[in-house]
Amino acid sequence: MGHPSPLDARAIGALVGQYAVTFLLATPTFLKTYLRRCSPEDFGSLQYVMAGAEKLPERVALAFEDHFGIRPLEGYGCTECSPAVTVNTRDFRAAQFRQVGAKRARIGHPLPGISVRIADPVTLDPVPQGQSGLLLVRGPNVMQGYLNRPEKTAEVLRDGWYNTGDIAATDEDGFIRITDRLSRFSKIGGEMVPHIKVEDQLQEISGATEQIFAVTAVPDEKKGERLIVLHTLSQDKLQECLTQLAKSDLPPLWKPRPDQFVHVESLPYLGTGKLDLRRLKEIAAGASA
Repeated sequence: MGHPSPLDARAIGALVGQYAVTFLLATPTFLKTYLRRCSPEDFGSLQYVMAGAEKLPERVALAFEDHFGIRPLEGYGCTECSPAVTVNTRDFRAAQFRQVGAKRARIGHPLPGISVRIADPVTLDPVPQGQSGLLLVRGPNVMQGYLNRPEKTAEVLRDGWYNTGDIAATDEDGFIRITDRLSRFSKIGGEMVPHIKVEDQLQEISGATEQIFAVTAVPDEKKGERLIVLHTLSQDKLQECLTQLAKSDLPPLWKPRPDQFVHVESLPYLGTGKLDLRRLKEIAAGASA
């Protein structure tokens, strides 16, 4: 069952209750909307909640579990992979046996028939377990190519492996963790600075469940690039966060300057619930012009 607007939380809640829906698929952005506008009774029939399309913040997963009594499971995929690649599942339990099906801050295991590889971004050689690298995917789910765009296809497909552009690592149990997106790094003074880690630190400092910071970058004559942070906080709240940020253990180059925080009424999102990264850059460029 679908609905034309996943952000119409009241309609979603009513449909779940009316048809006793057991499986809900949504983005973390949509889950935050349901937290504000749906009652626990609306989602009483749900047995599974799967989140994808963007990183599921721990604060959102905990808030959803506290409110609705069911913890969202995180999955991962992309359009080029039809779209699912990995999922977390419920644990399998039996007498004297337990198989872990999910881990926090992980995107799960690959689906049956799908292979993943964590590779060096430059050489594409496999990297050791636990080391971050480029996430590659191979399987019957991977596209044949982009229609009438052979050059673009050649950029992302090599020997059957699809280059997701995401940076990931595996743990000792084979669970995969996304650490960042290759396009969401800035090279500042010769050092690669991950936007998502800066966002996570700011969100943790603020204590907010809803996303109120988005990090992007603009060109800088001296250091190559400069971080810009879009936010929706009041000036007083922002000042509190800046004070805590200065005391945090982030490397100095990763800490955006106080004068590089730009207030917006709302952060830009795509219809899929993902941050609109192109629009972020446009707003940042306009603010720094």
